[in-house]
Parts: sequence; structure tokens; C-alpha cells
Amino acid sequence: MFFIYGVEDTNFDPGYEPDWAVISTVKRDRVREHPPVKETSQWSFSLPLSELYSLRRSRFSLGRNFLVFTSRGGHPLPPLHFHRGGTRELLRALQRYIILAPSPVDGRLFLAYPHDSGALSQSFDELHLFDDGSSDLVSRFIQDPYATTFGGFSKVTNFFRGALRPPDSPFHPRGPQDHHGPHSADDEPGFELITCGVELGPKPDVTRGQPLDKWEEFLDPEGRVKDPQQIKELVFRGGITPSLRKDVWKFLLGFYPWNSTVKEREDILRMKTDEYFRMKVQWKSVSEEQEMRNSLLRGYRSLIERDVSRTDRHNTFFSGNDNPGLTLLNDVLMTYCMFNFDLGYVQGMSDLLAPLLFVTQNEVESFWCLTGFMEMVHQNFEESQEAMKQQLLQLSLLMKALDPELLDYLDSQDSGSLCFCFRWLLIWFKREFSFEDILSLWEVLWTRLPCENFHLLMAASILESQRGEFIGSDHDFNTILKHINELTMKLDLQTVLRGAEANYLQLACCKELPVKVQEVIGLYVPPSPDDETSPESESHETQQLLSQSQAAATETSQSSNSTTAAAARPRPTYP
Repeated sequence: MFFIYGVEDTNFDPGYEPDWAVISTVKRDRVREHPPVKETSQWSFSLPLSELYSLRRSRFSLGRNFLVFTSRGGHPLPPLHFHRGGTRELLRALQRYIILAPSPVDGRLFLAYPHDSGALSQSFDELHLFDDGSSDLVSRFIQDPYATTFGGFSKVTNFFRGALRPPDSPFHPRGPQDHHGPHSADDEPGFELITCGVELGPKPDVTRGQPLDKWEEFLDPEGRVKDPQQIKELVFRGGITPSLRKDVWKFLLGFYPWNSTVKEREDILRMKTDEYFRMKVQWKSVSEEQEMRNSLLRGYRSLIERDVSRTDRHNTFFSGNDNPGLTLLNDVLMTYCMFNFDLGYVQGMSDLLAPLLFVTQNEVESFWCLTGFMEMVHQNFEESQEAMKQQLLQLSLLMKALDPELLDYLDSQDSGSLCFCFRWLLIWFKREFSFEDILSLWEVLWTRLPCENFHLLMAASILESQRGEFIGSDHDFNTILKHINELTMKLDLQTVLRGAEANYLQLACCKELPVKVQEVIGLYVPPSPDDETSPESESHETQQLLSQSQAAATETSQSSNSTTAAAARPRPTYP
């Protein structure tokens, strides 16, 4: 393993701001004292990978990542500093030759173990990765430290390709033999390009449509919805006119089947009304004495009363101390505890119910719409929080594909877990947009188009919109969290929706999209033992969009010089 580093020198001035620097506070003689670490020149040291014991990924208070390698003799090597990220790519490159296992007691410490392959018996120095003399190596490092270092490391990340290339350094003026200029990373023989993310095509332009403003014409003479998929597509594209929400929401949330007739819906409403009030009577009939011996029910009631008193109080439907809307909110949530006693009530569920109650203006209908909504998000409220952890991981995968530089920056500030997005995903952005915007957003998400994780693509769209605020700033974890929280009520919903759809189309058109990312956006469904190939699967449904998106990308490439042709390109229809 061969690295370039700088000897501590208060007078050292390279004349430019490097993309990264390797700073050593260890005297050169001290490095020589501890074999097998070997200093090969004034600017470098080498260590056989077989002698690497551990590495620690750390961070200064200013937010700069650095790695510290420790040999099996227990001697730490000069720290390697990464001013703009890149530690993940270095770790991945090392894992081609050794096993890096996270320490069970320290998440930033990795222990090194050899593979069984013969590659471990060779150090980077033994592989003759630097064929040039040491003098030329110093010249190349001063001319272009990034490309020289990672070129010698046999890999280079395209994360920093095209970074600052400094003018001639006063420490090594260019001689006659250097008239061709510094060596380019592209000319470096025998190294592999490590990409920090997926090579995506251009982000397509997306337009939103008009809200669904007609309903009766989509029904047959008996009241069945003739084409549910068309309704979903129209809702996804533009939402629903407020006057139709009460009718359409009941279908989107499963209160009524799409193929039900008017007569069948009357029977369903009658049956659902009876069932609701039977469950309501159960908790209403519990005496105070009984409740004193039922700590679970008592806890639910206390939590609901506290949350109801502060849910959407700015809305006239819930404002005032004696507002009947508050009573309905309380009663529906208490009845849901009887419907799903295992889950009961969890903080945040009142936020989900309030818009449903506002639109339906009906206790029974809002309850059954809530149960349909909870079918989609109930895992968010489970005590284990495994679903929330999984969604944050999936969001990280999306960001790694869409904007690896932004994700790497956030990671350098201890924000790579994206935990500040927790509230967004828990209650589907309820606190981030205005009440009216939430009505429009949720009906779009309930269509489950173009994939069930469209809310994650929305979160990615919001993060991308803040790229200019984060990259190159001095934010730390606390200020990042503060900035994200301050986005409340400042986001434009239609812009975010366009960005989320563009993200989906951009990913769907990528032919080399990692399987894990395909799974997140529904393009790949792992086969189950019982049903290896299901035509009803999400993968099958999205193949139409994928082929349409690829065709649109080809057309765009062929007509890139013609704005007229680009404007005439038809928009894809979601399955």
C-alpha cells in the first residue's frame, strides 16, 4: 500500500487549495523506526496490506474526514485527510484486497483481515504501481496531488475528476522536459476508475397535469369505475378537485372496491357503520374503575388527548376549545385502538387522521379511510422502528445513485444516516407542507405510482434542492438538522413532485442500475419461493414505463439540437 503525504512544515505553501491533503504530524525519522512501514521518498510511505491491523474513520470538528491506519505492530501511520469526501471509495478499493470488519464496539473502527487470494501477499509497492523515479513522482504530486496519489494507488475516483489543477509550483518549476504539461489521470496506465455513483443520463423535464375534475363519466351505468388505472394516472399527474375528494379518496384508501356498484357501496357503508360503532361502544363502556386496572388503555387515552389538543389547531375545523372536530378526532383514534389493539395509538397518527376527517366530514368514513391509510404506513409506527430504519437506508441508496457528492458531504458531517428525514417519512411530510398542499400530496402518494416508494423519491428531491446550501458550507450535524427543520412551509410542492418524478425516470432509464436501487423503485422484485414470476408484480407493471422512458431518452439524444422535437416528445403513461 503506497500513499503520498506531506511532512509537517509551517512554511509549506503549495500555491493552491487542494481537493484533499495528506498531512503528517509524525517526523520522518519516527516512521523509519517501525518496520514494516517504509518511507519510499520524502512524500510517501508504504505498508504491505498483510501488515495492516486496523483503520479508523474520524472527523475533525470542522467536518473534514480523515483515516488513520495502524500496523500490526501497533504503530499509527500519518493520517490521510479528505477535504471533500472520498473515504467510502477508498474503503471499497481496499476491500478488493482485504476484509474490513467494523469493530463491534466502535462503528468508525475497521479491523483488517486477509482474503485467501494471492493478491494479499503483494503490497501496492510490490505491484510496481509507480514505475517513475521518485523525483518525477514528487513533481507529479506537486503538479496534481489527487491524480498522482490515487493513480499510484491503482484506482482513482471520478468523484474528484476535473478538480483543481494548480499552476506550476515554486517548489518544482517546470523544466524543458515537462513542456507537455502534467500527467493526466486519463493517461495513467493500468488503473481502474472507481465511480462514486451510477452513471445516470440527464434528468428529464417533467410537467404536472390538471386535477381530476370529473367523476361521473368514469362510472358505468351501475356505478362501477370503468378504468381504475386511468383514475390513478390522472390523480398522480394532477391531484383531485376539492369537491371530488370525498368520493375519490374512499376508493384510493380501500373503503370502497373499485369494481363495486352503487348498491354494493350502500351495503358496505351500512355494514362498516355498524362495525365502527360496535368497536366504539367497547371503549366507551369501560368504567373509570376498569380503566384504572387497564394501564394500556389508560396510556392510549392520555396520549390521544394530549395529541388531539395540538393537532392542526390553526384549521377552523379543529380550532377552539369546544370544537366538535376535536371530539371526533379523539373518538376515531380511540376506536382505532380497539380495531388494532396490538399497535394501539402512536404519536403522529393524529396527524394522519386530521386531513381525512376534514375532507370526509364524517366520523365513520374518516375511520375506515384511516385504516386504509394505516395499511400503507402502519410499519412506520411499530415499536421496533425497523421499517423506518429500512426506509432511511433505502433513501441513502437513492441518494448514492442520484447525488453521491451530496451524500458523501452529509456523511462527512455525521449526517449520512439521513436521520433528519425521519419526520418526513414517518407522517409523509405532514409538517413540511401547508394543510392544503398535504391534501394534494397524499392523494398523489395513495395512487402508489410510479412505485410504492415515491415518498422516498420526494425526500431525495428535497435534499437535492438544498445541495447549494450544503456543498462547500461549514455546516455541521446540528446546523444541518436546524436547516432541514426550517424548511417547514417553505417548500413548493409542485417543484418537489416534478423533481421526484424526474428522479424516478432518470433512474429507470439507467441500464446498469444496481439491483438494490431497482428494488427500492419497484423495477425489480426478488422472486419468492411460492411465486417466482408474477405478472401482477410491481416489476411487471413498471416495465412499460421503463421502455417508454428509454425510448424517450433515445429520442432526446437524437434531437438534442432541436428544442422543437424535444418539446413534442410525449410524456410516459404510468402503468
